Amino acid sequence: MKPSIELETLVDIVMSELQKQLGHGTGGAAQPSAACRSSSGLSAGSPAAAVSPATPGSPAAASGQSAVSGQTTVSVHSAASGHMPGRDGSAVLSGQTAGHAGVFGSSREAGEEGGAASAGTRRIAVPNPKWPEGLKELVESTPARIGVWRAGTRPLTSAMLKLRIDHAAAVDSVYGEVSQQLLDEFSLFTVETFYENTENYLKRPDKGRIITDEGVALIRQRCKMKPQVQIVVSDGLSANAVEANLRDVYPALLDSLRSYGLTWGTPFFVKGGRVAVMDHIGELLQPEVLVLLIGERPGLVSSESMSAYMCYRPRKGIVESDRTVISNIHKGGTPPVEAGAHIGTMLKTMLEQKASGVKLVI
Repeated sequence: MKPSIELETLVDIVMSELQKQLGHGTGGAAQPSAACRSSSGLSAGSPAAAVSPATPGSPAAASGQSAVSGQTTVSVHSAASGHMPGRDGSAVLSGQTAGHAGVFGSSREAGEEGGAASAGTRRIAVPNPKWPEGLKELVESTPARIGVWRAGTRPLTSAMLKLRIDHAAAVDSVYGEVSQQLLDEFSLFTVETFYENTENYLKRPDKGRIITDEGVALIRQRCKMKPQVQIVVSDGLSANAVEANLRDVYPALLDSLRSYGLTWGTPFFVKGGRVAVMDHIGELLQPEVLVLLIGERPGLVSSESMSAYMCYRPRKGIVESDRTVISNIHKGGTPPVEAGAHIGTMLKTMLEQKASGVKLVI
């Protein structure tokens, strides 16, 4: 429930006075956007906000991600944009409070709705650092939450609130749904896997790898068999990723395929899909190459990251090393338009070499 204006104002006043008393200057906490506040369905004291490390050796761990206990994994691996786009596309500041003693560097300003934040460096909340240049370089090299300072043995309230907001946005992304309006915009019909519901999807990844009997019948009825390129879209672990990126990455991909003289089959949307669902689709349609645009596990830097998994002649029994992936597709990582063009180039290379994954020479 969105807090009232009076409550927000009261919080601002209290934060400002606390910081004055603690000798940290007059700046208040960095304020989250209205979009991020309204999308946050998680209480600041909720047990769901607990974060635990990803399993060593897992894809999440390899990309610098950590897991949300009992739900999904959360990453901090995005490019150094320093902000997380809100669900409406507005930028959300990840810099710390202004006005602290010893703060240096210009703050990132929130962009217009639908745009990214302007260039600049994140503010550092550490008062009077012994090596300002080194700390500044370290903070600018990663979107991770470093240089946020503390109040006694605890993080600053502003830093903790920002963490809760970003975590809530990540949870919302996992439990969200892709709008039918977006699917209709690109004429994508929908099939489902055996995932049943989100809770089961998170606990049983195998259920997201097989399409239901109804879905199989629909695919056989509506899709072109043995296409050169088969395009599939899936929500995966982030419906927000599809909402935020499909309008850019999909047209760019089609333009790239046209420029290379490649043809594609009938694209469609898989609800509750996992990466390996492309193997089942490959068995059904027998495409030369298949690309799956799927939402990544959301992170504390971005809940809108998409991946493009590609495979030459996918089929049951394919191992993960046979897949090629372009990940981290979002406004603060690999730009969606650029990613779409690059996917087309990769698919062309796969067709030329008749290979994908580690066998592909690029």
